[in-house]
Amino acid sequence: MAWSFREKAQLGGLLLSLLGWVCSCVTTILPQWKTLNLELNEMETWIMGLWEVCVNQEEVVVCKAFESFLSLPQDLQVSRILMVASHGLGLLGLLLSGFGSECFQLYRNRWVFKRWLCLLGGTLEASASATTLFPVSWVAYATIQDFWDDSIPEIVPRWEFGDALYLGWAAGIFLALGGLFLIFSACLGKEEESSLRMAGPIVPPFYAPADRSSDSFYLTPRPRNLFI
Repeated sequence: MAWSFREKAQLGGLLLSLLGWVCSCVTTILPQWKTLNLELNEMETWIMGLWEVCVNQEEVVVCKAFESFLSLPQDLQVSRILMVASHGLGLLGLLLSGFGSECFQLYRNRWVFKRWLCLLGGTLEASASATTLFPVSWVAYATIQDFWDDSIPEIVPRWEFGDALYLGWAAGIFLALGGLFLIFSACLGKEEESSLRMAGPIVPPFYAPADRSSDSFYLTPRPRNLFI
């Protein structure tokens, strides 16, 4: 069965949203939000995430979880809250978009109701994208500010970008694209529905029985108020 453009847009939005949601979850778990390399000991590398700080020394990794949420820097506190909220918004958007897609068929499921589900799901995915990009970008901005801070002596090591930040940016882009595709598919379905309504139903003409008085065979229009 050939898929319409709206169905392809819905499927693409669902796949991009799912990929972005998975990447966002992995970003939250990874400890590589910040990295610190010591010049005195090049074999030792420190990494910091939202939940723990780890040290990698000669291929031996030792991690320690943060004892208190309040002991974290402000950027990490807000990032932890927003990333968890992003997971909830993304998962809820996936469920609503899945129920509103053409792939999910339910008895007496009206198209208007499915369109609103798809539209709401796309909006939630866009919100999940914002709550993912904001904390990642804030941590990156704070890292840049600390790196170029002149008040810190040059001998003191500086934190740099970790791999989790790049994965978080990719997750936010995937979520944004998935939400836009879902919203576009819902708006596209609305235009198709309005065009069908403007066209109106096609009423076949009424014809009377053929007149056989002569050798010619033809049909004559029947009056609409004539009943048999």
